[in-house]
Amino acid sequence: MLSLSVSRYWLIHQLDVKNAFLHGDLTDTVYMHQPPGFHDPTKPGYVCYLRKSLYGLKQAPRVWFHRFAQYALRVGFQHSRCDSSLFIYRHGTHVAYLLLYVDDIVLTASSNSLLQKIITSLGKEFAMTDLGPLNYFLGISTTRTTHGMFLSQRKYALDILDRADMSNCKPCNTPVDTKSKLGPAGPLVTNPTLYRSLAGALQYLTFTRPDITYVVQQLCLFMHDPREPHFGALKCVLRYVRGIIDDGLQIFPSSTTKLIAYSDADWGGCPNTRRSTSGYCVLLGDNILSWSSKRQATVSRSSTEAEYRAVANAVAETCWIRNLLHELHSPLSHATLIYCDNVSAVYLSTNPVQHQRTKHIEIDIHFVCDKVATGDIRVLHVPTTSQCADIFTKGLPAPLFTDFKSSLNVHSLTPVPTAEVY
Repeated sequence: MLSLSVSRYWLIHQLDVKNAFLHGDLTDTVYMHQPPGFHDPTKPGYVCYLRKSLYGLKQAPRVWFHRFAQYALRVGFQHSRCDSSLFIYRHGTHVAYLLLYVDDIVLTASSNSLLQKIITSLGKEFAMTDLGPLNYFLGISTTRTTHGMFLSQRKYALDILDRADMSNCKPCNTPVDTKSKLGPAGPLVTNPTLYRSLAGALQYLTFTRPDITYVVQQLCLFMHDPREPHFGALKCVLRYVRGIIDDGLQIFPSSTTKLIAYSDADWGGCPNTRRSTSGYCVLLGDNILSWSSKRQATVSRSSTEAEYRAVANAVAETCWIRNLLHELHSPLSHATLIYCDNVSAVYLSTNPVQHQRTKHIEIDIHFVCDKVATGDIRVLHVPTTSQCADIFTKGLPAPLFTDFKSSLNVHSLTPVPTAEVY
């Protein structure tokens, strides 16, 4: 949504609903004791029958969302099937997108008059505050510049470093070395709760820092039984974050509407289970939309199988994004390009020959081949030196890591922000 809005130079506003859960109408039968200070002395044994939801009820989030969805549909919004938190409005050439997260709303529209009309309508229905242009949402700082929008979690990263008592640590160039991957060996950590807390916090940091996605995924594999080598790797990530504390994700205005994905796998990389690690990133024009680093569920018998399963994951993600763009009234007219550095996996996508080592991965083969046959997907070969998805599957040398990191639009905010552009 941000990529489309920035590319079209739309205004983006942030709204906050006051006491959101109190707007919900209960359909379930719920009773509660008379609250302190509101007892009826003549009926001490009576209880309250709730008609509206209260904070603390397990039904409260659901009934609030149902209440909001009913209003949105009544005023002309359509509920997205791809993302339950997204509402889309279209009337003629006028378009608006609304994202709801509990009581926080991000709203963008094709014209300022439509934006203000929707804000006024929301204010009449719910008690809410217009916080103005999008600035700080769910811990992510947004800055509009002459070059688009810059997303940063600098404050959140500083809080993580302070929690780990590493605010003044010595920085390092990369978040993970090129040595073998982490295993289950080593002495137990003295404070496993701190390890889990920091690893979970780093997971949220990957929302604007795809460059640490791989190592955070590796650290989270051992949250149930953290060892000292794992804690040492986690400290290495924190040292890296400290060195590039001002880095974030840049979203550019892009006239290109091509959807491109890079897919890679590190065959048998896990020293304990011999499972492979899949990684991909999806870009719309110049902007990265989605990325992932995940250990495969089964052991692959060949590098071709591991790469092909990674391609299937990337294809599934791009299919979802294509459907979402269609709902956003921005359908794609070109096939999605999936770049893979394994020639055999590329051949299998168009010629599903049942070889001895691939005949057991029938579902993935037919899934990808069907998408290629319909023209939605094209799987192409890319040299390993240009495979930026490598950053999601293994540790890389510093020069190559920096190059791929730049390809993901992760850097510091260098241009001076301006308010006159939008």
